[in-house]
Amino acid sequence: MDSDDTPPDDYADDEETDLHDAPARDRTTDISRDVDIDDVLDDDEDADSQGLFDDLLSGEPIFENKEVLRPSYTPHELPHRNEQINQMATILVSALRGDTPSNILIYGKTGTGKTASAKFVSKELESTSQKYDVPCEVEYINCEVTDTQYRVLAQLANKFIEKNRAVIENRVDELTDLRSAVTDGGSALADAQFDSLDALDDRIETLETDREEMEPVPMTGWPTDRVYSSFFEAVDYHERVVVIMLDEIDKLVEKSGDDTLYNLSRMNSELDNSRISIMGISNDLKFTDFLDPRVKSSLGEEEIVFPPYDANQLRDILQHRADVAFKSGALTEDVIPLCAAFAAQEHGDARRALDLLRTAGELAERGQADTVEEEHVRKAQDKIELDRVVEVVRTLPTQSKIVLFAIILLEKNGVHNINTGEVYNIYKRLCEEIDADVLTQRRVTDLISELDMLGIVNAVVVSKGRYGRTKEISLSVPVEETEAVLLSDSRLGDIENAQPFVQARFDN
Repeated sequence: MDSDDTPPDDYADDEETDLHDAPARDRTTDISRDVDIDDVLDDDEDADSQGLFDDLLSGEPIFENKEVLRPSYTPHELPHRNEQINQMATILVSALRGDTPSNILIYGKTGTGKTASAKFVSKELESTSQKYDVPCEVEYINCEVTDTQYRVLAQLANKFIEKNRAVIENRVDELTDLRSAVTDGGSALADAQFDSLDALDDRIETLETDREEMEPVPMTGWPTDRVYSSFFEAVDYHERVVVIMLDEIDKLVEKSGDDTLYNLSRMNSELDNSRISIMGISNDLKFTDFLDPRVKSSLGEEEIVFPPYDANQLRDILQHRADVAFKSGALTEDVIPLCAAFAAQEHGDARRALDLLRTAGELAERGQADTVEEEHVRKAQDKIELDRVVEVVRTLPTQSKIVLFAIILLEKNGVHNINTGEVYNIYKRLCEEIDADVLTQRRVTDLISELDMLGIVNAVVVSKGRYGRTKEISLSVPVEETEAVLLSDSRLGDIENAQPFVQARFDN
């Protein structure tokens, strides 16, 4: 220790004097006289009970039922979609008569109510089939998740195997009860169309054998033809009409071709007991252009188009959901119109409008506000937009990420109206730094155009007179957030440490 750090002697003496001069005290006696030990312990317990979430729970909740605002919720009523719903019902009603409904293709942009309407009609179809005791079932597959022929067939096979096993168990219980009634001296056997107890026992044994032989399909490992065979046998086990709803059907075709649709569309000619109808839902109106003509003609027997919502329709939808989702008086008057206006700008996307309203409510609740106001909606709009940018950037291919990082470096170094040549020079050096393949300048130009289409950059073709034309590029997204997302990708390695030389230039 330095001499400067040593405490003065008089300070040390004072300290000792204070300690020696103080009268001796019985600490135990003082504590017991002044403070109750139980009170101390109770105080500690109270302090511990004030946990992390207590303050957050102390405010009044704004939501009554937040799930109503999520895309997965199927409402009891769908405003402004009666025409499309009635059209679907008219086609599917033949299933309740035991006939095969026509295949349906449903088109429309994201958030136009396609899936919600199809699920609503499907629920009504199944409940009506139970009412009239008609065997009719609807199976939903999200092809964005289940995107190969194997997975689709395996998932369908397992669903029908599970249902068949339940049917068999119920039938075995009925026959077992019947056998008990007969052996107890009842005369029920003649009414049950069995000639003898042996015939009844044979039927029970057959059903139990069927149940044991119904082996679930693993999600990998089997040959595709074996999976198809299991699905075929499972769906045809007893009489029923099946509607297979393939949401995001274009993703299935894009990933694994039209083999799945071809196999499903020709099954009815081979089935003995069941009938199958396909309901495809797609955001892409042109995906059928890539289908085999035979598949296209059978799949698109009926087509239903869902147009985008306008601002007034979105307002009705939001009001309809908000009445259930929020507590009374939780929204100011301008919240729903503003959410509807923002979403109407995004091609009439009801899903976007619902996300906006829910996020605004969550922000208000986190801020312990009593009501959701206009400022919450505007903050929610910024948050959702940033989340969208983050997700788009995160899922970009590696080469596109390197191109984007090159543009970010140029902007951070004060270069404005960036041209393609400058981006390509930085891009090449970045590729060398992280040992990535270098694409041609033409291909990098294409990648810039793709980033422009995604709304990440703004690329405008400008004329330089006799020097020709070039693209002037600028970022359309926040620099810091975008850079952070790019650097979170382990494949980009040490790109953060790469600081390639950015040449200054004089702008005219």
